[in-house]
Amino acid sequence: MLTIGSVPIEHPFAQAALSGYSDPPMRRVARMHGASYTVNEVVLDRSVMHESDWQRQLLSLEPDAHPVGGQLMGSDPASFAPAARLLADAGYDVIDINFGCPAPKVLDRCRGGFLLSDPETALEIIGRVVDAVGDDRPVTVKMRRGHDDSAESERNFFTILDGAFDLGIAAVTVHGRTVRQRYTGASNRAFLARVKRHLGDKMMLGSGDLFTAQDCIDLMRETSVDGVSIARGAIGNPWIFQNCRALAAGETPTTPTPAKQHHTIATHLAEVIAHYGEASAGKIMSRFGVKYAKHHPEPRKVREAFAAVRSTDDFRDVLDRWYAVDNQLYSVPCAG
Repeated sequence: MLTIGSVPIEHPFAQAALSGYSDPPMRRVARMHGASYTVNEVVLDRSVMHESDWQRQLLSLEPDAHPVGGQLMGSDPASFAPAARLLADAGYDVIDINFGCPAPKVLDRCRGGFLLSDPETALEIIGRVVDAVGDDRPVTVKMRRGHDDSAESERNFFTILDGAFDLGIAAVTVHGRTVRQRYTGASNRAFLARVKRHLGDKMMLGSGDLFTAQDCIDLMRETSVDGVSIARGAIGNPWIFQNCRALAAGETPTTPTPAKQHHTIATHLAEVIAHYGEASAGKIMSRFGVKYAKHHPEPRKVREAFAAVRSTDDFRDVLDRWYAVDNQLYSVPCAG
């Protein structure tokens, strides 16, 4: 068992913060399938402090949501501390700071991955958040391996990394690509291994190119990181968590049958309806459906069907058509 500060994490396979995806329904389905730690969608510090229905929803955690991290992003050190305090008071178990997002609109506003090029501001943000919540909530940081491949970028990375632990963070998650790479090229596992050697017994999660259980186990073995933060590989694939646990235990993961996939997707739909309402659920689930489709025996056809969904009834029709319970179970060994 791992701990982030004083927060116990049963297994080293976490669900990352995913903008547009890791909402309460996705996090609950991930926990049902073996994720022992999940992180909410990244939220802007100023938005957290703005009174609205959205804010009240963000700050209303379900009793079974734990352990859960609240991830913050912004550019002004002064607004991070009160936002972090609100998340802590709402019951988020860990406060995570995003210095990794590579989206152009985020970088243009000096947020996310931009701050890897500004160590002074990054460390001021960390210090203020630790001061605000560090006595009763662990603080963690999400980073990429730098803004680009320059020597200056690497120096900035280690300046922020070492300074963050000096200021009292409990753990760091490092993605093996640079901000400039976004999602192109391979994640640099050799860099992750070097960072872990540098940190010694300080807690580090690895991230990047984790699409199967085997990817996750291989990353841990090759880099010695303490755990993994699974991002895109968890969208439409909650089974990756139970498959990671099976593989780590020496068991063989399996692809769920269409009938079992039906149960999971129907459960996800029910959670979305409960959270957002019947009218919105189909459109929300459509973007998950195209991800779920890749695990179906007919992935292209099912993806096209989910992409055409315009209503909740449309989504149910696709689910019932393509995931009907059949007599011949589809279950073969897989890599997770």
